[in-house]
Amino acid sequence: MSDHAEARAWQTVLDRIEGDLLTGALSPGDHLPSERTLAADLGVGRSSVREALRVLEVMGLIRTQTGSGPQSGAIIIARPSGAMSALLRLQVAAQGFAVEDIVATRLVLESAVAAQLATRIRAAAVSGSAAGAAPAPDLVEVHELLAAMDEPDIADAPAEFLPLDQAFHLALAAASGNQVIAATMAGLRASIEAYVLEGASHLPDWTTTSRRLRAEHRAVVESITAGDPASAERRMRDHIETYHSETSRARAAHTASAGG
Repeated sequence: MSDHAEARAWQTVLDRIEGDLLTGALSPGDHLPSERTLAADLGVGRSSVREALRVLEVMGLIRTQTGSGPQSGAIIIARPSGAMSALLRLQVAAQGFAVEDIVATRLVLESAVAAQLATRIRAAAVSGSAAGAAPAPDLVEVHELLAAMDEPDIADAPAEFLPLDQAFHLALAAASGNQVIAATMAGLRASIEAYVLEGASHLPDWTTTSRRLRAEHRAVVESITAGDPASAERRMRDHIETYHSETSRARAAHTASAGG
């Protein structure tokens, strides 16, 4: 079989599984048919089936396990954030996606999330306990992360602080209740994680930056809990733009100094 035919063969397997998911013939938690069955049903080689299964596993759509128990074989799961993170990290590393585009996308999504959360809190305050009223978003994890970032041993160490900073932004996305936004945000943040940490290493005064970032985080949350979507959106946008500009300038200065 030619390379082109083999590519078509494993794509045939993917198309079959996608079709079964769309029709409801397969659902999360279901086992896929065995390699032998899929190969026979679709008229492809078992190597093509295995290639398709590897693609699905990387995409976070199946989990495979060897053995003969009930958890063995290929099982449909739903884990989009892991696949999204891997894809975006690789594209940024290969310069397929520019960091500037990642930051611009974050600005759009995160400012919209902040505004939406504030709108929901305002609506919940107006409706009170009326029957059928939508509950206010759960921000417990957000407040816990704010407190954790204030701990001196965390606030003063970029390597400790920045993962919690990332978790804070992801917690806001998760509070939106939109799984697509949450997964996309996880991928966007993960894709530039190393870039953000490297940028922080060039800042002249991390203590001052950390203090400002924590104040900006709290200002965003204050606007959200006050039910002020315009303020929440503006503060989130300013927060992201300011830090990105600061680290970009510090990185440029470091590069110029090293080149000199």
